[in-house]
Amino acid sequence: MSYRIAIVEDEPAIRANYAEALRRYGYQVSDFPDRASALQAFAQALPDLVLIDVGLGDEAEGGFDLCRDLRARVPHLPILFLTARDSDLDVISGLRLGADDYLSKAISLPQLTARVQALFRRLEALRAPVAKESVLRLRALRVEVERMRVSWNDQDVPLTVTEFWMVHALVRYPGHVKSREQLMREAQIVVDDATVTSHVKRIRRKFEALDAGFDEIETMHGAGYRWRP
Repeated sequence: MSYRIAIVEDEPAIRANYAEALRRYGYQVSDFPDRASALQAFAQALPDLVLIDVGLGDEAEGGFDLCRDLRARVPHLPILFLTARDSDLDVISGLRLGADDYLSKAISLPQLTARVQALFRRLEALRAPVAKESVLRLRALRVEVERMRVSWNDQDVPLTVTEFWMVHALVRYPGHVKSREQLMREAQIVVDDATVTSHVKRIRRKFEALDAGFDEIETMHGAGYRWRP
């Protein structure tokens, strides 16, 4: 299967370079210079993954706005920020909006394609026919592993691909502490500790939106996180 990638980047040369590099790996690539043209195209057909710059032309935070729009429509769509804006505040803002990863433009093309391939490998779990489904249950939680679906009190929790695998890592062994490094390994991302913390905070907020008393994810200071035993 040839996956479709959309690149939303306002610099023509950069946009063309990324598009050419990803096409060499066999991906179908479409590219857009601004949020408006991307949204117009996505209204007709969604790609399988989106790479977004933060600043888009006259919109200093157009990429953030686009991420917010897409995430509201498609919870599982892989979204990666690829931008020169790599301050802690920008990274945290992007992850809070639901991006699966936030990459600096200083990243090498082999590293970028490795991140893209990792997200697609996990996305294939949603599309593969399920011969025997693995389901994890714990109190009000239900995790359908092959379908990458999580529910709490029979209500779906709209997790991103990265957030799903972090929850899965915690739930497989309730009470066992998972370090930030272990959570990164499970989610196949390479980020700093603060970014993992941002992901966990966002996961908590999604559960709390369904249940104000949610307290299953415990912070073990200096060690990591665990799902309440």
